[in-house]
Amino acid sequence: MKDIQTQNDLFLIVDEFYKKLLLDETISYIFIDIVKIKIEEHLPILVIFWSQAILGTGGYFKNLTQIHLDINAKEHLTPEMFKTWLYHFYTTVDENFNGEKAEQIKTQALSIATILQIKIAQ
Repeated sequence: MKDIQTQNDLFLIVDEFYKKLLLDETISYIFIDIVKIKIEEHLPILVIFWSQAILGTGGYFKNLTQIHLDINAKEHLTPEMFKTWLYHFYTTVDENFNGEKAEQIKTQALSIATILQIKIAQ
């Protein structure tokens, strides 16, 4: 199995990851009912975010924390939701990639989930 190398690899991750999230009834309502996600518009933004974080390409300028605080104001994002999010993220990465970048993206996801939970609790 290869490591994450390109934005196409990242697209595969976010596409497969969101398929899992949207099928999981414990968390899908956040994306469908609360955020009303337009997945075809959202996936390229996520690729840019992860490309900046993992491949160092730059280009993501949104405030990730504020986006999630705004969602939390509509529907409380619980620790269980973050666990579910991480489970599906890790599973997606592990099903498709192996190597330094694959481990880096999982570590980064855990850091993001941890920071967001701290910010939400404040």
